[in-house]
Amino acid sequence: MKKYIFPTTAEMATAAAGSVAQTIRHAIRTKGQANLVIGTGASQSEMFERLTADKDIDWFKVVLFHLDEYLGLEPGHPGALRTYLMKNVVDKVAPLRAMYLVQGEAADPVEECRRLGLLIRAHPIDVACIGFGENGHLAFNDPPADFETEEPYLIVDLDERCRRQQVGEGWFPSLDEVPTRAISMSVRQILKSKQLVATVPDLRKAEAVKNALEGPVTPQCPASIVQQHENCEIFLDEAAASRLSSEL
Repeated sequence: MKKYIFPTTAEMATAAAGSVAQTIRHAIRTKGQANLVIGTGASQSEMFERLTADKDIDWFKVVLFHLDEYLGLEPGHPGALRTYLMKNVVDKVAPLRAMYLVQGEAADPVEECRRLGLLIRAHPIDVACIGFGENGHLAFNDPPADFETEEPYLIVDLDERCRRQQVGEGWFPSLDEVPTRAISMSVRQILKSKQLVATVPDLRKAEAVKNALEGPVTPQCPASIVQQHENCEIFLDEAAASRLSSEL
């Protein structure tokens, strides 16, 4: 695990996007295709802005998965993670080779998890773009997270702190409107990615960053599992890194 701290969010985003772009290009060069996982959210926006502006990526050779989606939200709902994904990534780079999104409105969520699991097992992930939640969640694996299941996707309950974060970031007008369940990529599936690039800005994430990077690996801080990944890069701005005690 490597961590990089930058004076500004803009510098952090530029560096993180550069790392992701380099991996995508390498995968395309060596095997003709890059398999990419994207996590959505406010903390990723500046990084995606720079990544999608990279003219040296052949997006038609990219297969895209995403980490999670609320259960019960239709495509196009302002709070749906697919809405963010389409606006901030897909619409800027299309066409892609393929795009496999979590269908949160699926009539049978268990079957949807199975469908996604079959797809991602057939597409080993080259790089996953992730973030940390204020409660230390990884994707929608809130604490205490399941560190054991080998199923690629699972149905999860969202804790209140996670749901309040969604209101605080402006995705929903009130807590009552935030769904209580979601489909999420599992912790073990995230760890199967060849590279993890975590982009984590903002003072509100400082506690989660400290717990994830300097605390024990524990389901109580799901993001702490990244300590066990051999090729994980953590990109922080100074605010997010402000509670860290260790040196680079």
